[in-house]
Amino acid sequence: MFKYTVCFVKKGDGILMLNRAKAPIMGIWNGVGGKIERDETPRDGAIREVLEETGIEVGEPESEGIITWSSDSGEEDGLYVFLFEIETNQSFITPIATREGILDWKDISWILDKDNMGIPAMVPYYLPYMLKDKGKFKQHYNIKNGKIIECKIETRGLAPGALTH
Repeated sequence: MFKYTVCFVKKGDGILMLNRAKAPIMGIWNGVGGKIERDETPRDGAIREVLEETGIEVGEPESEGIITWSSDSGEEDGLYVFLFEIETNQSFITPIATREGILDWKDISWILDKDNMGIPAMVPYYLPYMLKDKGKFKQHYNIKNGKIIECKIETRGLAPGALTH
């Protein structure tokens, strides 16, 4: 089981992003999330993290996946990613400063822009899949010299419970 979740909260054409105030990706816009607690499922951890970091109560995710990577430095790791949708009439005014960083709604087109260097490199690969296909999936990335050289969708439509591995 991996230790971390990244969660995207979608409202209309926007996604709530966090510009992190702390390492490891300080100054980069990403979804909210964090460490899964002992005896907590990845999904429960994601729901808790969204509430803790934003105050937004979310229901079941629209999409969930496992992202893994291996690099030429020998690092192998992964995390769980979730997409939640909230009603367009649900109020959440941004930007807002939190202890984790700055929360703000970003247009999906901005997040996925090929020239956007302000988001993690893997997000433009997996977020479109989450937005379009929904459901459960797994992707693996091979990284060389700090750059993604390959992205594989290993599994589509995972069986229920498959993300708890």
